[in-house]
Amino acid sequence: MTHRIDGMPLPVWLPESGSGPGIVLIQEIFGLDGYLRGVAEKLAALGYVVAVPELFHRFEPGWVGEHDEAGIRKSMEVVGNLDFPLAVQDVTASVEHLRGLPEVTGGVGVLGFCLGGTLAYSAAVAAGPDTAVSFYGSGVPDQIGTLDQVSCPILFLFGTEDPYLPGYQKVVDAAEGHPGAEIHLEAAGHAFLNHLGPWYAEEAAHRAWDVTTAFLARALPV
Repeated sequence: MTHRIDGMPLPVWLPESGSGPGIVLIQEIFGLDGYLRGVAEKLAALGYVVAVPELFHRFEPGWVGEHDEAGIRKSMEVVGNLDFPLAVQDVTASVEHLRGLPEVTGGVGVLGFCLGGTLAYSAAVAAGPDTAVSFYGSGVPDQIGTLDQVSCPILFLFGTEDPYLPGYQKVVDAAEGHPGAEIHLEAAGHAFLNHLGPWYAEEAAHRAWDVTTAFLARALPV
């Protein structure tokens, strides 16, 4: 089913039980594609109510990008139109929307990849979610000085061979001194969890997903 927040589509997946804690799942540059829908389904199967804000709704509604070279290039052009503070507000509004749903019976977390990984971190600072998971957000190292404003458990995942994230060590160093922050590193490149993309690393993806589900089980139990 699809909800709406001030004109923004917010597709929602319910677990088999019909209720559970909430997760705002935040997109990559490719929009709500088959990969992201698959992640939403996997999280719902774990018992979560999952919502995916359509972040490009103001300028490219319904955008779904391909994962080949041309599709990546076009998706980069599309994301160039994104107003980042507005996108943070969209994520924040999605967190609050989930909190108000009768189907959401526990806390609400945020989880995002790439662009969504940066937004998940920004939302952890701004929105006060109950937990946060940030996969390879390229904007995170430049923002990590605000980590002391994050009060919820937060998990950062990076590929150590990611050319878009040469500064990931700044996040590792900051997390070491912050209670509630955890780091998981894989010897992989960017977007290694996305099986539709060119950087997919199967073994690293499986390990990272296991780490993520274990973290969620502790920080946002069903």
